[in-house]
Amino acid sequence: MIAPLGQRLYLRIWLAVVAALAVMALLVGWIWKEQVEHDRAQRPGREIIVRNADGNVIGQAAGRGVRVPGQGLEFQVDTVGGETLSIQLPRPPRPPGRSEPFWAQTPFGFVGLLGLTALAVALGAYPIVRRLTQRLEAVQRGVEQWGAGDLSVRLPEAGEDEVASLAQRFNVAAERVQTLVRSHKALLANASHELRSPLARIRMGLELMPSGGGGAGTGAEGRVRDELARNIAELDQLIDEILLASRLDLADAPMGQMEEVDLVGLAAEECAQVDAQLSVVDGGPPFLAWGSARLLRRVLRNLLENARRHGRDAQGRVQAIEVEVRHAADRASAELVVRDHGPGVPEALRERIFEPFYRLPGASEREGGVGLGLALVRTITQRHGGQVRCEAAPGGGAQFVLTLPLMA
Repeated sequence: MIAPLGQRLYLRIWLAVVAALAVMALLVGWIWKEQVEHDRAQRPGREIIVRNADGNVIGQAAGRGVRVPGQGLEFQVDTVGGETLSIQLPRPPRPPGRSEPFWAQTPFGFVGLLGLTALAVALGAYPIVRRLTQRLEAVQRGVEQWGAGDLSVRLPEAGEDEVASLAQRFNVAAERVQTLVRSHKALLANASHELRSPLARIRMGLELMPSGGGGAGTGAEGRVRDELARNIAELDQLIDEILLASRLDLADAPMGQMEEVDLVGLAAEECAQVDAQLSVVDGGPPFLAWGSARLLRRVLRNLLENARRHGRDAQGRVQAIEVEVRHAADRASAELVVRDHGPGVPEALRERIFEPFYRLPGASEREGGVGLGLALVRTITQRHGGQVRCEAAPGGGAQFVLTLPLMA
């Protein structure tokens, strides 16, 4: 996620440098002004005395003169006869070759010089700060991609400063994590393959097991056979879902053949398998999504199986399952709603049910399921650029809303 412009690191560092320079310029200007005012206050006042040719005082004035631009100081002296004389003290001529100081030649004097200095430093500091933060932004992008599941991402290690050291350490850690994940996936694949072989032999032995005699013994033996078959099917499903979950866990893992998928047609086929009620709320443009038909079918099948398993009333009777296809508010996405009329999901647990191997409190193992179905639903949906959430269904029960982007 890219930070807003006002929160970019390079702008914050650069603005901090500019603000520090501005504060420094204001502080220096204020000190200089106070010093000038202090010097003027400490300077003794001038006294102008005017005498005639006989040496008698004909006028006297004490006070400060008025500076006339380009001419020097001018004083007003009242004479004994009631006249007012203007006495001017011109500025001494500047020695040849000597000019005014640079700061006095600027349009705003010393304060202007400070402002120009701050501007020059700000312009010079910007490319340096930007170069540093560009490398930090590259680290941020790499970490975000790696966190999203692309474990092959590595950061550039150019330079010898702290940023380069951070990138090197991250790359070492990322390589170790990727190696561990590969080992974990290989272990799961090998273990699942090895488990399928004894399961197949057990299933074959169960099919070849001779049935007992008639009477009550046959009923007990049949129940044992049914229980063994159910457990074998559950183990087979667990192995299949573990393999699929481990394969989809990485962002760069292939999802198989990608094609145009008609969501209404897909929902109709799956609803027919479990006798669910399908309704299309909005005709409008066709509900076409780009993705893996096999995986999207698996998503809908898992949601329907979850609704069948948990959509029972207090007497244990299976309630009707409703599937609704509609457009989202932005009209660019489709929503598939799978609704049951069972006890529902407590609000505090509506996110936890998507965690692998999580079951609602009080759920019986005989209800089936291994706790991976909804986790697979969320993983496959996110790999298709969508999202899924659990809500309370109108009239009681739970409904799962699956949002998928539509093709333009």
